[in-house]
Amino acid sequence: MNVKATLSPEDLMQENLARACADAMWKEDDASKGLGMELVEIKPGLAVMAMTVQPHMVNGQRICHGGYIFTLADSAFAFACNSRNDRAVAAQGNITFIRPGKLGDRLVASAREISRSGRSGIYDMRVTAGDSVIAEFRGHSRVIQGTWLPDTDIKAS
Repeated sequence: MNVKATLSPEDLMQENLARACADAMWKEDDASKGLGMELVEIKPGLAVMAMTVQPHMVNGQRICHGGYIFTLADSAFAFACNSRNDRAVAAQGNITFIRPGKLGDRLVASAREISRSGRSGIYDMRVTAGDSVIAEFRGHSRVIQGTWLPDTDIKAS
């Protein structure tokens, strides 16, 4: 049986809102763009970003410097927690490195919302290279004043 799932009008509106927020945020995100990151997927509470490890990103061990891996995970975190037209910032982030990233690896950070209540959120990010898990990151967000789309009162719940 071939069943094609369709989004409800509400789900479609929330996905469109997430995309519009990501577009507004991406215009101002010089850090992610400057490191060659790309936003692969965005949905409410979810973001996937990718980055290829370049020569200037490897450390003395000739592996990807952990700061770049953290930054990729942090960028995915930022897009996930800003996907509902609330401006949110990181309050805390913790990463566990599992395997090294290597020169030329395409690292992919997948962020997903675990909990959102009031002004606080918890998000998990997994960074992979192919089928290998490189790192796990957990971030806590805090909503601050303002929205990404100031000409609208639309918020996703």
